[in-house]
Amino acid sequence: MLRRLALLTAVAGLAFPAATAGAVGGGYTFDGGTRKQRDTVVAALRASSFDWSVVPGPIAIHIVDGEPSRSIPHEIWLDGDLLDAGEFAWSVVQHEYAHQVDYLLFDDAERALLLKQLGGRDWCYGTPGLAHDQYGCERFASTLAWSFWPSAQNSMRPSGPRDESAAMAPAKFRALVSGLVKPAAALNVRKH
Repeated sequence: MLRRLALLTAVAGLAFPAATAGAVGGGYTFDGGTRKQRDTVVAALRASSFDWSVVPGPIAIHIVDGEPSRSIPHEIWLDGDLLDAGEFAWSVVQHEYAHQVDYLLFDDAERALLLKQLGGRDWCYGTPGLAHDQYGCERFASTLAWSFWPSAQNSMRPSGPRDESAAMAPAKFRALVSGLVKPAAALNVRKH
């Protein structure tokens, strides 16, 4: 009986692996989703030039059909139906993972600097009722998704100067974020 249970567990582990992509995601696990949906997440993170490995993990990625995509520290929810669209979903995956960069690497001073550079009226939902693009954290996540994957296929690609991801030129934004992330990632490693 124990041998049979061990065999079933091993087979289930092959069919539905819990973790993937240490180099592209800094360590994350999947909760739910089909293999194709999980592969879409991995492809999205690989498409970006951002070094996701600086984000301290593990990050639990929950894939649920019909669930709005969102993030809290160490957890991301992604709509399985959206992931079924393949490459179209990549920028949303990157956007939600970018929130992990904010949550886990930045302090209030860095967020204040980013809010000044990116615009917005509040960093992240401290003032209820604002439009999505009036929150600096959303502007940051969208700009990261666009700046590190500047593809015509990117749904975060700005169509005008006032768009959520258009506050900074991609090269300038990448330089700013790289300067903030490296020291934060080094401090995070020293804490452990």
